[in-house]
Amino acid sequence: MSAVSIAVPVYHNAASLPDLLGELRALADRHAEHEFEFVFVDDGSQDGSFDVLRSLAAADPRVRAVRLSRNFGSNAAILAGLSCARGDLVGVIAADLQDPPEVFDEMLRLARSGHKVVIAARRRREDPFPARLLADAFYRLFRWLAIPSMPHRGFDFFLIDRQVVDLINGIQENNAYLMGLILWLGFQPALVEYDRRRREERYGRSMWTLPRKLKYFADAFVAFSNVPVRAASLLGLLLSAAGLCYGVVIVFLRLVHGFPVTGWTSLMVAVVVMGGIQMMILGVLGEYLWRTLDETRRRPRFIIDDVGWRPAKAADAPPEAR
Repeated sequence: MSAVSIAVPVYHNAASLPDLLGELRALADRHAEHEFEFVFVDDGSQDGSFDVLRSLAAADPRVRAVRLSRNFGSNAAILAGLSCARGDLVGVIAADLQDPPEVFDEMLRLARSGHKVVIAARRRREDPFPARLLADAFYRLFRWLAIPSMPHRGFDFFLIDRQVVDLINGIQENNAYLMGLILWLGFQPALVEYDRRRREERYGRSMWTLPRKLKYFADAFVAFSNVPVRAASLLGLLLSAAGLCYGVVIVFLRLVHGFPVTGWTSLMVAVVVMGGIQMMILGVLGEYLWRTLDETRRRPRFIIDDVGWRPAKAADAPPEAR
């Protein structure tokens, strides 16, 4: 009997956890040929999510509750879940029930047929229009500039086998964009399309704020594309060439035709625009340099503070901080 682990990153999801576990239990009942475990990773929630997880773990021995010492971010919480998961197959799903757990039925079928990576790709999403617009723009750019195999509307709902899990756990990379990393490994993914649900009001508001989205955007492109740096270099080269040509024209007009040197306003506009472009280029370079510095520090990607289950043996003990 093969084992299946479902890892769930949790951040302020206390209201949805019992309902999610109910659907995961139904999944396990439908696939009795597998032994299931459910690994919930509380990413520094302040709404009592870990207390809910403790009570769920006390009632169901398949639940393994992990609490990180602070909020490390969704990717780190997923990596913590992968490091704690013991299954031959490991699935990852969000805790807010926007991704329907019944999609795992088809994903498990594809995994049993030999696929090492099974991705649940969004066909439609019922999010507000601004969120859909930004997400579509992000994934379109990511496909164009970084990894062309990324599904059109992205994914964060997947099922991978033990080989892929071990490879990911062995990549000690801070600020990793996990979804890009899964595709970068090179295993041909199987796709299952689904419609993403709207978040129900009783589960509270999403903690996926604009600053988090911007960091996610920067991490994704810095990790898998050198296009921003090359674009900055090309822009600088083009502006230098344009400035040189403009200078030659001005000198020629002044010497040959006595063209008067005027235009204080246009000069100030040029200085301000060029200064802004220079700061933008420095910012792009800074993003890459910061992540290089962060990698050299070798700080752990996450720190486990507590667990909500009692390990029965040494092999069940949680991993060290990664």
